[in-house]
Amino acid sequence: MSSVIHCGSQVPTIETSRLLLRPHRPDDFTASAAMWADPAVTRHIGGKPLSAQEVWARLLRYAGHWCWMGFGYWAIEEKASGTFAGELGFANYKRDIPSIQDLPEMGWVLARTMQGKGYATEAVRAALAWGDTRFESMR
Repeated sequence: MSSVIHCGSQVPTIETSRLLLRPHRPDDFTASAAMWADPAVTRHIGGKPLSAQEVWARLLRYAGHWCWMGFGYWAIEEKASGTFAGELGFANYKRDIPSIQDLPEMGWVLARTMQGKGYATEAVRAALAWGDTRFESMR
């Protein structure tokens, strides 16, 4: 009988002055699906809204990155309200781009209501600081 692996404990939580970068939870699905279904959010990220099924697969891919790669995406939570604000992190998508082959690439997305507040800059800075220590051997 195989055991169930829970990788959530491997995901560090990073705190900034206004945000928590934390592991995704199953209850993030509704907010994440709403964010990815918003054409204004996806206009420059793939060009089309995502279905609920596509978002669920994305969330599972995030968890898989942490388990297999030791890095991945965080859920961004607004500390003051506890509201899901977006997602940000590192991934290795095995893209056919030689210059980034097998290197972690960073990405982020914010819900429309969370845009224009400086949250992306704040979250990216925190994640890059984490990445500077985690990926030091890749330089």
